[in-house]
Amino acid sequence: MAFLSDALNRIQPSATVAISRKAADMAREGKDVISLAAGEPDFDTPENVREAAIRAINSGKTHYTNVDGIPELKEAVAAKFRRDNGLDVEAADCFVASGGKQILFNALLATLNPGDEVVIPVPYWVSYPEIVRLCDANPVFAVADASTGFKLKPEVLEAAITPKTKWLILNTPSNPSGAAYTAGELRELADVLLRHPHVHILTDDIYEVLVYDGGTFATIAGVEPKLRERTLTLNGVSKSHAMTGWRIGYCTAPRPLLAAMLKLQSQSTTNPSSISQYAALEALNGPQGFLKDWRDIFQGRRDLVVNGLNANTGIDCLSPEGAFYVFPSVKRLLGKTSGGGRALTDDAAFVLALLEETGVALVHGTAFGLPGHMRLSYAAANSQLEDAVGRIQDFCAKIS
Repeated sequence: MAFLSDALNRIQPSATVAISRKAADMAREGKDVISLAAGEPDFDTPENVREAAIRAINSGKTHYTNVDGIPELKEAVAAKFRRDNGLDVEAADCFVASGGKQILFNALLATLNPGDEVVIPVPYWVSYPEIVRLCDANPVFAVADASTGFKLKPEVLEAAITPKTKWLILNTPSNPSGAAYTAGELRELADVLLRHPHVHILTDDIYEVLVYDGGTFATIAGVEPKLRERTLTLNGVSKSHAMTGWRIGYCTAPRPLLAAMLKLQSQSTTNPSSISQYAALEALNGPQGFLKDWRDIFQGRRDLVVNGLNANTGIDCLSPEGAFYVFPSVKRLLGKTSGGGRALTDDAAFVLALLEETGVALVHGTAFGLPGHMRLSYAAANSQLEDAVGRIQDFCAKIS
């Protein structure tokens, strides 16, 4: 339409939202659907967090707050970064927003100019390049495919950096691949970045608590303190504490950047929900023992799904180190025909046929920048996952 902005025309709708909506529509029509498309823990928000929200409501904490978060929550965020990540920060170095996505949006909109470049490893979370484009800047894709365990190699990063590069976006553990960088792997990337002082780093650590097989989470500003003055470390309570709908993200970053983000947020959403902030305060300060139990459950689900998908189906699935996704290749099955007679021309056609013929909703890899794959979220009950894997195996067995 003529009155829509040029900026809007630069971006695409979220593929994960679109496939989830189609699956929901099919379910409303009475079809048997298992949706493994969305990235959302299936656990309830912990009881102590819910009770803290109720107390906040009953005590009248329902008014505007500071734009960048209540002081108590910023103190808790700073304490979390010191305790868990080795980042020597204070409350003044921290910022709270309505979800991690708003922090990402604030930071990029506050810093990017037309023609600037942002290096984004592939595969990527669907929103990274779209927000960059919305800011009239250019995403530069650095491929980190299955041959490297979906991890960016230092030589690939080096080749992607130009004088126009303003940011590197690094997501570990990764959505969609589940790849989690070790401290040693981050050290190699840090060495590259130290040679390019004009490049800032936005590290999205939202899946921090979900690292498996006894692995230890690492973040790049903790690995290389010299990078702290140009690193934004993003996190939140959505994935760690099953609080996706509460919409609280937080970060630590250089104070001049935080001031710019504050200016921007003051003219957009203003403060995050006051009730959600008090819930997040309890999430960060309250008991954390349940996190290990949840992590063990997710690891078991990962193993169930990986073993099931690799069981002679024509699918090739690496076992991820973290998050709650697998990102298997379906390349060996493309160019063929499904049991229902649909041409499997590409990964998008594959997941659409899978949905329509079996009721299993996944997201095609092209949405994440890497064709020939699909993303499955195993944040679902074991019974659902077993059913879904069985349907996928049956679907693949009928391909000719």
